[in-house]
Amino acid sequence: MAFPTAVNDQITDAVSQANLKVVGDAPAMGLGNLFVATSQALSNAAHNATFAQQQAVTTSQSANVQGLSTLYSIDTASTGIDTRAILGLGTYGKGQG
Repeated sequence: MAFPTAVNDQITDAVSQANLKVVGDAPAMGLGNLFVATSQALSNAAHNATFAQQQAVTTSQSANVQGLSTLYSIDTASTGIDTRAILGLGTYGKGQG
């Protein structure tokens, strides 16, 4: 019960109980906010990891394409050099060209 005042005791008790309810709910609200912030941070981390994996796959695929392109072009270049030698158009690496 509240201290004696000019206001009705039931009103001051109701206001005091309402204030205590707000104060009592504060820890639960704080923990709820913490859980939401933590879950958002973890979901951002998961999305970032997925994006990094996708970028790594793209990079490895492009490196693979470049390597295969180089291998295939070496074969084509050597075929071209041999064809020039067969046709008597000169060879590379011997001062002719």
